Amino acid sequence: MGRGRPIKSEVRQNIVEILSIFGKLHGYDIARVYKKIYPSVTMRNIYYNLCKGKETGEFQVEHVRVEDGEFSWGTNAEKKYYALGPKAEPKGHGSVKEFYDRNRPQEVLQ
Repeated sequence: MGRGRPIKSEVRQNIVEILSIFGKLHGYDIARVYKKIYPSVTMRNIYYNLCKGKETGEFQVEHVRVEDGEFSWGTNAEKKYYALGPKAEPKGHGSVKEFYDRNRPQEVLQ
């Protein structure tokens, strides 16, 4: 058996399921949907798994958009939109589909 952490992650697989149903989302929206469906995780854990998923080919950055506004850290925010990568394997967990069907996606992401 190899040393180190296993490559598979339950959090990353849950993100794959969310992106397979919702399509392209930016990191904050992924975290918002995740927290409504699955047990609570930290925002840092979501972003760690998005970065790790890019390395493993499960996710890819679809595009980056810079939005202007009044934020606590400055006047603009960079939003990375993620999509499924070539190595993503959605398993079709019913919880994400049920959540999507029960709620309007636009309302969830507001």
